[in-house]
This record gives sequence, structure tokens and C-alpha cells, in this order.
Amino acid sequence: MNSNGMNNTALILVILGAINWLLIGLFSFDLVGSILGGQLSVLARIVFVIVGIAGLWSINLLFKDKVPRHDHA
Repeated sequence: MNSNGMNNTALILVILGAINWLLIGLFSFDLVGSILGGQLSVLARIVFVIVGIAGLWSINLLFKDKVPRHDHA
């Protein structure tokens, strides 16, 4: 998977994680935990770790060069 694919995947996971945190904050409802058998279930913890890694990966998007470079050889 190229870096654009990784960036898009990471952003999708971060957005889903943000929606889950929104639900927790507003309604004390953990959607991921509910679907996967509770917050402490192995599957839910794996998803939480994957979303966390996606968040860390997304840090690189803050520093990504927005202007295309034109290398002249």
C-alpha cells in the first residue's frame, strides 16, 4: 500500500475513533466496545490499538509538504 493509501486509511480510522469518543463524551456509549464485546474484550482492545497507531501515523500529515516539488535534474 502506498503512502496515500496509508494516509487515507489512517484518517478513516482516526475519524471513526473520534466519532466513538464523541459518543462516549455525549452519551457514555462506547460503540466499538458494544459491537466487539465490551471495552476490555480482546477484539475491542485490538481495534483501540489500531486506531491509536493510525492517530500516530496521522501526525505525519501535519508536516506533509502541501506544495508539490518540482525537482529539476
